[in-house]
Amino acid sequence: MYDTIIIGAGMSGLAAGIRLAYFDQRVCILEKHTTIGGLNSFYRMRGRDYDVGLHALTNVTPKGTKRGPLARLLKQLRISRDDFQISPQLGSDIVFPGVRLHFSNDFERLRSEIAREFPKQIDNFDRLVTQIAEYDDLDETHQAISARERLSELISDPLLVEMFFCPLMFYGSAREHDMDWGQFSIMFRSIFMEGLGRPYAGVRLILKHLVRKFRGLGGELKLRTGVKQIQVENGHVSGVLLENGEQLQARRVLSSAGWPETMRMCDDGQPVVSRATGRLSFCETIAALDVQPQELGHRSTITFYNDSEEFTWTKPDQPCDVRSGVICSPNNFDYGDALLGEGTMRITALANFDFWNGLDERNYELEKLRWYDRITDSAVRFVPDYRHRVLDTDMFTPTTVVRFTGHEGGAIYGTPEKQFDGRTHLDNLFICGTDQGFVGIIGSIVSGIGMANMHCLRD
Repeated sequence: MYDTIIIGAGMSGLAAGIRLAYFDQRVCILEKHTTIGGLNSFYRMRGRDYDVGLHALTNVTPKGTKRGPLARLLKQLRISRDDFQISPQLGSDIVFPGVRLHFSNDFERLRSEIAREFPKQIDNFDRLVTQIAEYDDLDETHQAISARERLSELISDPLLVEMFFCPLMFYGSAREHDMDWGQFSIMFRSIFMEGLGRPYAGVRLILKHLVRKFRGLGGELKLRTGVKQIQVENGHVSGVLLENGEQLQARRVLSSAGWPETMRMCDDGQPVVSRATGRLSFCETIAALDVQPQELGHRSTITFYNDSEEFTWTKPDQPCDVRSGVICSPNNFDYGDALLGEGTMRITALANFDFWNGLDERNYELEKLRWYDRITDSAVRFVPDYRHRVLDTDMFTPTTVVRFTGHEGGAIYGTPEKQFDGRTHLDNLFICGTDQGFVGIIGSIVSGIGMANMHCLRD
């Protein structure tokens, strides 16, 4: 009998497991894949290591800061910031036709850029920042407020509004066309007011420390162990049935699989609150270069781009939407004197799950080649053309997202309707991770900690 079974060995599941193991709970994390991390993972192909998922950590406040999500998670997990070896971004851009806004982990840089490009909006921007700084994460009424409506009351230039939405939606909006004011505020603070960073060794360093900590505290991690059913008796979870036929008993279950995916596992046959499946998914290209991007004149850590004055955030009709995207160079963080090796460029674009899911194996590979070229063609309008320096490439699609996360429709950020308290219709089944409401690596870890504290450490 386990105290807690956790479904999924992503960031939220691992963080929850560590938190519970600190309090001598018998905890088992079940992961259906051969590796941990979900989409925030890594793999090796043709002799090269590739990260997926992680562009950058958000919420990267300066070392020694006592407040904020990063400081809170380090304290709760009893992990040193030095263990993660976080290096800050060199600086990033938001690029729309005729306008480029630079920002860094110094918030004054963004403010000065807005004063230069949108001088009539600087007072409005300051009012916006004041409202965001005063936003209460625990006040769920903000989740029902449209961010577009709120911004229209504060910012009178529609182009600046669109430029704010581009990075924030790409990095954390499951809702099409708009964001909840609460989510907008959280993402604005985490990206612009706190900042971006990355471990030199990428996502594998974070996962290594989380797994080592969990196992060191006595936690059990079972890979290649998918859950077929969550077993329910009299409105109460009694355990899980594994895909191999084995049954495990537990006092409670904490699932990071997503709301609809978790509800589908329940065998009680009871109607539950339905949630619309998320429709937003990505394709991402990865190129290994024989040169550092900076040697080609590209110093930006991340470039968020859009080729018109209006930013569109919806499931595309085409296989990929090449009108906008995110270009990330993992080389362009401040690693100090570290040797960087090969260069890397990653481009992320919205994609249509139905198209990619409907292809047979041969046509899937052909379309990957075709759309790799189209996505790259789109991106090099905004950064130096690096195609003549490419050594090797890879690309993931929405079906990759399904394979490694289980999210229906390849929904990167899950369902648009979140369950902020993590509760379900069963008194000992809880949700953590994307569909609880926090996104990104720091958000996922904080979600796992928060749901463990709230639901698993109070009895």
